[in-house]
Amino acid sequence: ARVGAAHARLAATHTPSTAPVADVTAYPTAKHNHYRRAAGDTTKRAFTYMVIGSTGVGVAAMAKASVVDFLDTMSASADVLALANVEVDLSSIGEGSSVTVKWRGKPLFVRHRTAEEIDAARTVPTAVLPDPQADEARVKDEKWLILIGVCTHLGCVPTVGAGEYGGYFCPCHGSSYDTSGRIRKGPAPANLEVPPYRFIDGGDKVLVGED
Repeated sequence: ARVGAAHARLAATHTPSTAPVADVTAYPTAKHNHYRRAAGDTTKRAFTYMVIGSTGVGVAAMAKASVVDFLDTMSASADVLALANVEVDLSSIGEGSSVTVKWRGKPLFVRHRTAEEIDAARTVPTAVLPDPQADEARVKDEKWLILIGVCTHLGCVPTVGAGEYGGYFCPCHGSSYDTSGRIRKGPAPANLEVPPYRFIDGGDKVLVGED
């Protein structure tokens, strides 16, 4: 009975709370909208793409200008081209003789071949040559053999009129070339190179460096 009376007194003294409950919907949200971007808003993204694209075009234009300027500096002037060519007086070279001149920093062999040397070069079947090439394809006038005097093995300078085949011999590793400058024996992989050239002054001179 006493317990029931205590419960009755407790219920009588307890009243529901009347404290106001915060209404979260009552707070304005407009001031926070600048922190958020509505879905599908591409304004800032489009501006970014435009800036990137403009920068790329500018960089490409600058690169093109730089390349053009570089190529201009690499273009040889007329005086430089003149120095790249060399004239050789053939009238002073007797039959069976050779001269060596410098051309573009390399030795240039100019030989006045004898009839025997020409025959020796032309009677060899090209099928037996390591680097097959007919003698007729290596000369413009059968009497004159014009070669770059650099061994195609390791870049040594061969000896003129020496070797097993009577043409050129490289003492460094034993490469032998014939009277057409073609490799016949030894480690060299290719024939001696024929430079561009043309005869001038009625054939009394040769201009090396131009076809």
